[in-house]
Amino acid sequence: MRRYLRVVVLCLACGFCSLLYAFSQLAVSLEEGAGGGGGKPQAAVASWLAGGGRGAVRGTGGAGPAAHPGGSGRCKDFSLCYWNPYWMLPSDVCGMNCFWEAAFRYSLKIQPVEKMHLAVVACGERLEETMTMLKSAIIFSMKPLQFHIFAEDQLHHSFKDRLILKEVDSLLYVDTDILFLRPVDDIWSLLKKFNSTQIAAMAPEHEEPRIGWYNRFARHPYYGKTGVNSGVMLMNMTRMRRKYFKNDMTTVRLQWGDILMPLLKKYKLNITWGDQDLLNIVFFHNPESLFVFPCQWNYRPDHCIYGSNCQEAEEEGIFILHGNRGVYHDDKQPAFRAVYEALRNCSFEDDNIRSLLKPLELELQKTVHTYCGKIYKIFIKQLAKSVRDRYATSPKEK
Repeated sequence: MRRYLRVVVLCLACGFCSLLYAFSQLAVSLEEGAGGGGGKPQAAVASWLAGGGRGAVRGTGGAGPAAHPGGSGRCKDFSLCYWNPYWMLPSDVCGMNCFWEAAFRYSLKIQPVEKMHLAVVACGERLEETMTMLKSAIIFSMKPLQFHIFAEDQLHHSFKDRLILKEVDSLLYVDTDILFLRPVDDIWSLLKKFNSTQIAAMAPEHEEPRIGWYNRFARHPYYGKTGVNSGVMLMNMTRMRRKYFKNDMTTVRLQWGDILMPLLKKYKLNITWGDQDLLNIVFFHNPESLFVFPCQWNYRPDHCIYGSNCQEAEEEGIFILHGNRGVYHDDKQPAFRAVYEALRNCSFEDDNIRSLLKPLELELQKTVHTYCGKIYKIFIKQLAKSVRDRYATSPKEK
């Protein structure tokens, strides 16, 4: 009895497959009869991908039915979308290739490519410094990067892709004197750690209050005990545009675009560090909106010139180097300048990037007469790991 049941089930399965085949052949014959040229499934998939996806199939832009004979035109001419009610396929997917097309569309839709947005303002003689920063961002990052460069007129021609900042969900702003010693992806991932009220992330201006600037000299409100530094600022722009901020000018909460100029007018005689002071004032009144990340994400000369005071960098190395006060271009902090010169002279060739570590370490060893140089290993610790991770050999190559 079981043997007969197996034979019956096998026959039903074969019959179902034959029925599907008959329908597919009918679809092909209808397409060929109308000059549609029902090609192979692989050809249809390739043509759809080359056309740019769903928009191209529907004939948006320059890809109409003439340019794409397998597009939505044939779906409207022939009632081939009888698959749709049963198989839940898009209305413009039909014919022999419906499963191929739908599978590719949904697989691409489920896995969109995330793009990281990096913004910088380049003024004055900051071209070389900015290009070195961009190079350091590109070398180790894995996800696609989109740069938003705001520059003076005389610098516009020097940037190959000058993009205007429009509607973006999230943004990483950095000063031109920033060097990434680990992938941008890693600081970008901190966006996921924001709670429901946080809109931005920055590092403290100082770890040690005894040498802090804001707590000793500021004549305006500032965030926390020592203020925050705006050289590296990660922002959820969507939340920032929607938020209404508390302030000391009116009892009415104001949005981002409405609060900055009034604050500037009120405190213009007390502001020393420009936009950073304004940000400190804003987050003084809205502390719940700020995510504070460790000093290793914004490591500056103040963290070592009077003795090491960034414990996270001592343990894991420097993630982002911030050469403020012009230390990349003078001899006051040779450890900072050594890292800058190494990355400035580095090309994108794999062998060149791998080989920068040993010469850099030798240069750093020459700086041990300075406080920062005494702890030179933290300057290369994370960089060495980033190089290993970026250019690690695959198991087959080992």
